[in-house]
Amino acid sequence: MANVGLQFQASAGDADPQSRPLLLLGQLHHLHRVPWSHVRGKLQPRVTEELWQAALSTLNPNPTDSCPLYLNYATVAALPSRVSRHNSPSAAHFITRLVRTCLPPGTHRCILMVCERSDAFASACALARAFPLFTHRSGATRRTEKKTVIVEFFLVGQDNGPVEVSTLQCLTNATEGVRLAARIVDTPCNEMNTDAFLEEIKKVGKDLGITPTIIRDEELKTRGFGGIYGVGKAAVHPPALAVLSHTPDGATQTIAWVGKGIVYDTGGLSMKGKTTMPGMKRDCGGAAAALGAFRAAVRQGFKDNLHAVFCLAENSVGPNATRPDDIHLLYSGKTVEINNTDAEGRLVLADGVSYACKDLGADIILDIATLTGAQGIATGKYHAAVLTNSAEWEAACVKAGKKCGDLVHPLVYCPELHFSEFTSAVADMKNSVADRDNSPSSCAGLFIASHIGFDWPGVWVHLDIAAPVHAGERATGFGVALLLALFGRASEDPLLNLVSPLGCEVDAQEGDTERDSKRRRLV
Repeated sequence: MANVGLQFQASAGDADPQSRPLLLLGQLHHLHRVPWSHVRGKLQPRVTEELWQAALSTLNPNPTDSCPLYLNYATVAALPSRVSRHNSPSAAHFITRLVRTCLPPGTHRCILMVCERSDAFASACALARAFPLFTHRSGATRRTEKKTVIVEFFLVGQDNGPVEVSTLQCLTNATEGVRLAARIVDTPCNEMNTDAFLEEIKKVGKDLGITPTIIRDEELKTRGFGGIYGVGKAAVHPPALAVLSHTPDGATQTIAWVGKGIVYDTGGLSMKGKTTMPGMKRDCGGAAAALGAFRAAVRQGFKDNLHAVFCLAENSVGPNATRPDDIHLLYSGKTVEINNTDAEGRLVLADGVSYACKDLGADIILDIATLTGAQGIATGKYHAAVLTNSAEWEAACVKAGKKCGDLVHPLVYCPELHFSEFTSAVADMKNSVADRDNSPSSCAGLFIASHIGFDWPGVWVHLDIAAPVHAGERATGFGVALLLALFGRASEDPLLNLVSPLGCEVDAQEGDTERDSKRRRLV
């Protein structure tokens, strides 16, 4: 799968499935709406119309089903006919699974995706997750041939016209972002250290004509970034704060995406055990998602100021490592007593959101992070957790997740009850909770928010993606599609506008305070 090029085309053309294997995929009632004349050239001479109709009649998805049409060269697969209210109508997770299990092998292959136009974006991103880029298998590195998978969409329903060139370009940019994020997360820390991550940021910047701002190593300390510096100062490769800034003419607001980029998390001196440390190369999933989404968003004509802030560090062990009981001064000006060096993500993000607020003047700050193991318990393996000071944005995150396939579910937002968990006798706060049974994922997010202030008039959104950032031992690129969908109205692209749950403006209710009005302001 690692050497696969994914191509979205308006028409995949005709080909004998023995020379170009084929997977036809969609909900059963949608598959029945595909005329034989459309698939005939992709199936003949191996498959007749009678065989095609017979295969459709045998499918009984529960939740999915598949039927081979000709040996292992052509397969039709059916998605769930219906999903629950907390799932995506696209059934995105099942798309990825069916592609992995049903797509026949071959150098040149084809997928015919049958869906409604509103599900095309989520379906494309789900397809991308089935083709990870990173591998170090020796056999794969010896292969030189480039494999291609051509994806053609057959749209059904009300808006069932042909797929426009602009839509194909949007799908290409989005899926490249998903695969970029997944590759970074899959790459181990002996390669994807902070130096290498900075190179990835520079490559994206060069591609977009943007020079990143980079604050690194001792400069972090002298400029007051005690969170990032304190977490990463024991590592061989020094920590960094990096920023990519897109500032188009005519922008009316400023948005900051702040990503947690812990390239490896040993837990520091509060060290993780032998069963919980493997997989911690994925602790940079938030920063990877922000990078992939930023690249796609700018390419798709993002209209407002957009800053991607990357908080990069390796939480390592060494003579210079932060100790429990140490006190750090963070960029917000607040002091933090360290009582758990394994609660490091919130420290680097606290510096990142403070920088976004104080230096970048952001109206909307969204931080995205593999923050807590408790997230998987609170909202599960498939749904990221959202914590925000805005009810409107909480609802928008849930809706965006359903539209793009990166599912989201709310956490309790109640700082007046939960923030006391961080009480310290000698500093402004501790960095880890006193009671781990008291909504720890909510509390971890509140720690970050406290460094811009609970009375801050802008919109703050926290996304904890610890569990959905991977499926088994593979990264998913989770978060890229979600950011693109959530902020789709800030793009020129019609498809991103379609999947965005937010309007350009929401009129403030009569009597709203200035703070409430600002919170209602959407992209």
